[in-house]
Amino acid sequence: MNASSNFAGFALGLAAVFGIALAIGAAIGPDPTEPAAHDSNTHAEGPATTGGPNSEEYPAGLMATQNGYTLRLDTTQTSTAANVPLRFRILNPAGAPVTRYVRSHDKDLHLIVVRRDMVGFQHVHPTLDQAGTWSVPLDLTRAGDYRVFADFTAEGSDNLTLGADLRVAGNYDAQPLPASATTSTVGDYTVTSSGAVTPGQASSVTLSVRRDGKPVTDLQPYLGAYGHLVALRAADLGYLHVHPEGHPGDGITPAGPGITFAVTAPSAGDYRLFLDFRHEGVVRTAEFTLSVAPGPAPTSSATAPEPAHGH
Repeated sequence: MNASSNFAGFALGLAAVFGIALAIGAAIGPDPTEPAAHDSNTHAEGPATTGGPNSEEYPAGLMATQNGYTLRLDTTQTSTAANVPLRFRILNPAGAPVTRYVRSHDKDLHLIVVRRDMVGFQHVHPTLDQAGTWSVPLDLTRAGDYRVFADFTAEGSDNLTLGADLRVAGNYDAQPLPASATTSTVGDYTVTSSGAVTPGQASSVTLSVRRDGKPVTDLQPYLGAYGHLVALRAADLGYLHVHPEGHPGDGITPAGPGITFAVTAPSAGDYRLFLDFRHEGVVRTAEFTLSVAPGPAPTSSATAPEPAHGH
């Protein structure tokens, strides 16, 4: 075979391989690894999605970097102590610390910290210095691997929740996830949960507060509402944004005993719910495990072909 024949064969093979690669790329499509942004000024009713009725939904907080913004902890490992100073920065797409934020729910930034087995939940509000460094003391008396969530809106950008890991050295006594229950006790307060949650749909969940068996009807506003709810997916600590229905002072929303939230679970499975509520000047946290059952299977409008009859 001469040189021209060899070259022609090589070019034909290269074109075939290139064509196969294009076909595979078109079939797979873009990599849906980055969820869309949402606005925490209204606390979006559901997690970000990749679009389309059958697309998989992604909770927030699974990435340290999103839309060019990065959550950067000063240290990712520390020792156990009652007041451990945590320092961190939010870096913008140019790599500079963000110093201007849009206030949401009475704060410029909400920091959620919890151990990966759902122990040691903390919802705190750090202080920001002029150089763009946030700082706050944390109760890290229990060793283990923690997840740190920063929920914020940088000026000129959309709301984001970024997550990073913090390792606390020591003997890690991992705890099993508490069983699903509709009642949680916090001191002499009892909080009861009601409402069914369907995956992929906004569902109403009402948390009712009682004290010594009597309904609490004088809850005090906390972060612009009568309650603040954080929901985390147990399998990966995906962070769900939920929001209360109504707000104090609107002339409609009662100050208890029930606080109703719109919750969207992206998938079936177990979730851990943390309700912060204020009464008599003290903020308390009630914790629940919520098991979300699979939703109904989607139905197809296409008519199935009739089976062929052999002879």
